[in-house]
Amino acid sequence: MEIKNESILIMDFGGQYSQLIARRVRECNVYCELKPYKITAEEIKKAGYKGIIFTGGPNSTYDENAPKCDPEIFELGIPVLGICYGAQLMALMLGGKVNSSEVKEYGKTMIECNTSSLIFHSAKTRNVCWMSHTDYISEVPHGFKITAISDDCPVAAMEDITKNLFAMQFHPEVQHTNEGMLYLKNFLYNACGCTAEWKMSSFVTDTIAKLKEKIGDKKVLCALSGGVDSSVAALLVHKAVGKQLTCIFVDHGLLRKDEGDQVESVFRKQFDMNLIRVNAQERFLSKLEGVTEPEKKRKIIGEEFIRVFEDESKKLGKMDYLCQGTIYPDVVESGVGEAAVIKSHHNVGGLPEDIGFEGIIEPLRDLFKDEVRQAGLELGIPEFLVWRQPFPGPGLAIRIMGDITEEKLEILKDADAIMREEFINNGLNKSVNQYFAVLTGIKSVGVMGDGRTYDNTIALRAVTTSDFMTADWARVPFDVLEKISNRIINEVKCVNRIVYDITSKPPATIEWE
Repeated sequence: MEIKNESILIMDFGGQYSQLIARRVRECNVYCELKPYKITAEEIKKAGYKGIIFTGGPNSTYDENAPKCDPEIFELGIPVLGICYGAQLMALMLGGKVNSSEVKEYGKTMIECNTSSLIFHSAKTRNVCWMSHTDYISEVPHGFKITAISDDCPVAAMEDITKNLFAMQFHPEVQHTNEGMLYLKNFLYNACGCTAEWKMSSFVTDTIAKLKEKIGDKKVLCALSGGVDSSVAALLVHKAVGKQLTCIFVDHGLLRKDEGDQVESVFRKQFDMNLIRVNAQERFLSKLEGVTEPEKKRKIIGEEFIRVFEDESKKLGKMDYLCQGTIYPDVVESGVGEAAVIKSHHNVGGLPEDIGFEGIIEPLRDLFKDEVRQAGLELGIPEFLVWRQPFPGPGLAIRIMGDITEEKLEILKDADAIMREEFINNGLNKSVNQYFAVLTGIKSVGVMGDGRTYDNTIALRAVTTSDFMTADWARVPFDVLEKISNRIINEVKCVNRIVYDITSKPPATIEWE
């Protein structure tokens, strides 16, 4: 991966907040990369990083197999900030002492800090921060001074200003640390000398120029889903090489209401992209007929997507590159380095490796999801697409319990559209991270007018989450739920009962299947 002019290395020791640290650094307009803790001092020196951050981690530093960094890193002269486990590791490796604490600190904790410290410059003397540790630094290494304490932690922060080494026992990256972003900015700007050049407008301009140079006069193929990742990736390539890009949009008929038309309208009419829309609903529904098992549904849809994509791509003749919407979390989580591995499309199955591409184009592989959205807005993609709800590759097939029919799809599309419309009308569409309707497969007795009904139950699902690994059910105002319920009952055929899912993840998943 190319190192930007100003880059911070984040060394991952397995902490749950590692990616969050990287996102916070990017929010300070400083480019950063997340790498495993085994990276050597020589590799770091060669890359030219301006600073290093050690993340937290689940281990105790004095355990036999605890992860350790290359000790030569401390001799490079590059500023280092240790966070939580990273702070303890720095202390231990440089001659200090780390012990198990009798009083464990978890959650919001008041610290007192020395505002003459570089890290706490312009900060409040007393502030709330987020602690999460069972060990503590009992003795600082030679040359270090203590810069913050709490009631139960004698070294909440320390520094050796002559060597540009800094450590915090708490987590500055989480929102519960009141002035956490100030502490990070002090490290990035004052210790590392970063000048905040990482801006999305420059990323878009630079990326388009690089794509133009790399692709030249060759042809590019892109599987466009209408999701934000593939949309932004495709548009960056389109801005670089225009009609040399062909996008194939496989509409399997399992999208939300009017979504296929919206995607086609934006990319064909607004951006004049070379777009092939394949209306394949009948093909997919015939393959899914009578199938009720969720995993089988996924596999059928994934396999059929590949077959449709292959059929269409063969009609186009030789294409030189495949464009994908791979983003940075995909790269980090898979551990993939420079090797171009074809990513599973929409989580429904990998595109075939034998189509004969000479290379993969992944213009977003340096970006987190929120940065992809910023890039999309910079490119002029409409907000409704940029902020499009996360949507599984198998689409509505896994939001219909039991077998899939055209009639069930219409019921769910209409109910889901009402829910989404009311969330937008009531300003909930950006504060709630994912929300959708589910056709539960349950029928129940109801009364409508003077008659008895026996019709479908729709479940509404809405969650808040920062990482989609865990999620809490959203406390949607009752009047909004009431409006959605009334509208679905009155406007959608064959539905007589609405329920709201109040289960968190875990124990449930976000999706029902």
